[in-house]
Amino acid sequence: MAVSTDLYDAIRVRRKALVLSIACAGALTVAGAALAGNGGLLPPAPHSPNAERIRQAYIFVLVFAAIVFVIVEGALLVLIVKYRRGRRPRAADGLQIHGSTRLEVLWTVVPVLILAAIGAFVFVKLPGIANPPAASAADSASITVEGHQFYWMFRYPNGAISVGTMTAPADNVVHENVYAPATDVVHSWWVPELGGKIDAIPGKTNHTWFQAPAGDYDARCSDLCGIQHTLMIAVVRVVPRSAYEAFIAGRAANPTSIVLGREEYQHVCAVCHKLNAAYVGPALGGNPLMSDAKGLTTILREGFGTMPAVGSDWTNDQITALVRYTSILEKHPASGG
Repeated sequence: MAVSTDLYDAIRVRRKALVLSIACAGALTVAGAALAGNGGLLPPAPHSPNAERIRQAYIFVLVFAAIVFVIVEGALLVLIVKYRRGRRPRAADGLQIHGSTRLEVLWTVVPVLILAAIGAFVFVKLPGIANPPAASAADSASITVEGHQFYWMFRYPNGAISVGTMTAPADNVVHENVYAPATDVVHSWWVPELGGKIDAIPGKTNHTWFQAPAGDYDARCSDLCGIQHTLMIAVVRVVPRSAYEAFIAGRAANPTSIVLGREEYQHVCAVCHKLNAAYVGPALGGNPLMSDAKGLTTILREGFGTMPAVGSDWTNDQITALVRYTSILEKHPASGG
């Protein structure tokens, strides 16, 4: 009998060690993923006050979720091991466990308290996420963000336009007016380091903001919007206020610049076309439309076949800028990259 008791105790110790090892391994796995930052559980490092508050809310919820997960899964593993059939005859009843009022009250009240804490924390942070801080005209800017299949276009207060790259003033409150043309589909503007996602809905304008130091920040469309959705990317280039003012003044003074034409080609045309090979659309190299302003205008504004009307709201100056650049490509295809 003593031998059997010692053997039983040894088995129990090994079982507990096994369960503890599994739990520790799981915790280490989660910790490694969390430390990986954007490659794991955590959002990328924030560079705007609203993004910082989103990250704080995310981590607050994550802590509770992780605790609940470890407790529930840990209890599940322990109960599976403790109450398994083992050597009990197959036809024999298992251990009969009756309800526990205290336990039932706990697993009702504790989740309610957790949800209340999460809700209170999020509602405290929400105004600082949604509402931009007060700023004078000299310390703020307003930029319109247009979502198109499959590119982003930016309009500035003085009428300047850029495609694929937004230029914004550093350390200023930048108000973003986000929408899509009525003829387009729903997109979602997202710059992970500068805030949350905001939908670009045809015919409706949504608003968001950021306030960031100088630097380049990757943007993307986070709603599946068509075959080239994954290539609907952009860059938010935050520069000193003087550089921002010089940029929009230069663009407004030269609305047909080849620089704008190159942006349009690289972020609009090249998403679906290549020069020397068929891609989503036919190859453009040697195509006379490359220098045909009238033909390009028709295709851009009306579409053709399965190609959407990618330039339905483009100005004549924008089309001229594109033609100036594509005319160079027609003569020197290698310059198209």
